[in-house]
Amino acid sequence: MDKEYLIREKPVKALIVFAIPMIIGNLFQQFYTMVDSVVVGRYVGEEALAAVGASYSLTTVFISIAIGGGIGASVITSLYFGAGDYRKMKKSISTALLSFMLLSLVLGGIGLLFSKQIMTVLNTPENVLEQATEYLNIYFIGLPFLFMYNVLSSMFNALGRSRIPLYLLICSSILNITLDIFMVRSLGMGVSGVAWATLIAQGISAIFAFALFVHGMRAYRLPENVVGNDSVPDKQGKKGCPWFDIGEFANMARVACPSVLQQSTVSIGMLLVQSEVNRFGSEVLAGFSAGSRIESLCIVPMAAMGNAISSYTAQNIGAKKFDRVRSGYQYGYAIVFTFAALICVILEIWYRPLIKMFLGDHGTMLAMSTGVEYMRFIGWFFALIGLKMLTDGVLRGAGDMKMFTVANMVNLGIRVLMAMTLAPAFGVAMVWVAVPIGWLANYLISYGEYRTGKWQKKNL
Repeated sequence: MDKEYLIREKPVKALIVFAIPMIIGNLFQQFYTMVDSVVVGRYVGEEALAAVGASYSLTTVFISIAIGGGIGASVITSLYFGAGDYRKMKKSISTALLSFMLLSLVLGGIGLLFSKQIMTVLNTPENVLEQATEYLNIYFIGLPFLFMYNVLSSMFNALGRSRIPLYLLICSSILNITLDIFMVRSLGMGVSGVAWATLIAQGISAIFAFALFVHGMRAYRLPENVVGNDSVPDKQGKKGCPWFDIGEFANMARVACPSVLQQSTVSIGMLLVQSEVNRFGSEVLAGFSAGSRIESLCIVPMAAMGNAISSYTAQNIGAKKFDRVRSGYQYGYAIVFTFAALICVILEIWYRPLIKMFLGDHGTMLAMSTGVEYMRFIGWFFALIGLKMLTDGVLRGAGDMKMFTVANMVNLGIRVLMAMTLAPAFGVAMVWVAVPIGWLANYLISYGEYRTGKWQKKNL
């Protein structure tokens, strides 16, 4: 297919062709943490599942930072790609890779130093605290691989090559599953076994992604009159760094920071309300963890549509094709509602087997009832997060970040406030009752901004 199909093909076809590999790929990425939970829940025990679940909300924040940062940086790349400016495109890519590698090293170091203190602050039950900390420490060691892969994946997507991350994720997920089972069942390593399996699989995937990306960049040749390494002398006659540009970093940060916030809203919300869930004990935590993993899978197609419309919007704005953006956004509604209806049917029919997949035959009644109640309620509302992701994607792709940020902060605030004020009085169910209310508020604010048409006038 034409490398520029996002600005040439019919909008609905372009979005579907672009989004489907991302959906499949993101599903496989979710398998990294989901398989960890399934394996320890079935072969180690409910406390081990609770330990991984207690870590999950925190690890998801870092995944969201990597994904959100990559998506934000890829908006700049998409704009240059759509405009055919390969010199600036390559400089923005190298700037993004260096920036996020440094960030991952800093965050990983901080995480290793304070993992136990963080788990304690989150009110992690005492009987699972040590296992949760052990899992986190291994996770933080592998953080650079996680960031490298996700940023490279976003860059592949920005260039319309979303199938490459898909193929890598499929292979990596199969490796992760195999290592999980081997290390837990054969070696008896417990929680640490699934953590090391994830690190090894992600590391191999990141290395292959980097090699393939470097090879693919050779196809985008610079004009003959442009110096290949872009080492342009500054005002003092000194040459700048050929791989990093402060101007590109500023442009990238302006889009990436709100994008990280948007991607992290759900995760940060989960992290903050996790302390309230933890107060109800390890059995409720195990059921909530199982429900959260299933919810994260259900969100995948909605997040993929948001990411797809973001790259689609950026490329078409770069090519000055604003009508295609509006048309693509309208088609996105039909796609989102189709996914939401399918998810609702699946959860209403198979909610019990899905929860039991994590808890096994030895899960307590309280853990099972918590997970089932969570799933049966939230299954009716995934259209709301689909609309939120879709509308946020247009604003992000256009660089219209002000109201985008406000909308996501409102979403986060509603979820945290309702969970912390209502859950202690009315029970743990208030944690998930707050979720669709936050999604709806986010969508209404973002849609209001979209309707103003300001996004058409933004310049990155």
